[in-house]
Amino acid sequence: MIVYMSDLTIRAAGPEDCAAIGRLLDAFNREYDDPTPGPEKLAERLGELMANGDTAVLLAGSGPEGLAVLRFRRSIWAQGDECYLAELYVVPERRGQGLGRALVLAAMELARDRGADYMDLNTGEQDLAARALYESLGFSRTEGKPDGPVNYYYEREL
Repeated sequence: MIVYMSDLTIRAAGPEDCAAIGRLLDAFNREYDDPTPGPEKLAERLGELMANGDTAVLLAGSGPEGLAVLRFRRSIWAQGDECYLAELYVVPERRGQGLGRALVLAAMELARDRGADYMDLNTGEQDLAARALYESLGFSRTEGKPDGPVNYYYEREL
């Protein structure tokens, strides 16, 4: 258990938390009008991924009121693993209170503890709050210079 604020506990999720994880991820996608298979299927899938060992979930608060989903993979370029911050979500009524920051800090600590030496993530151009959070924590969207080129994230269904 990790405490970053006097009224906030962040902890690693276990199998017993899958229903809560599914509800939070479903709410996240619905909030942004993204497709979702529903909370039950998300809970089932996250349970499988966590059991496989390459996925970890951190939960914030007693509700829980937020989560961070981390995916680990072996690195090509370094001996340490890479960690992908796949999802970061805080329920709307708790935003602006430091939960997102606490979750990212805890995610970075967990990633280091698991041997990762690199973390990446992506967010939308319009999500100014998320971009400000990530940049304030040292994440860079450029080639290492504030005036460098923008990096793009591409995806497609197969």
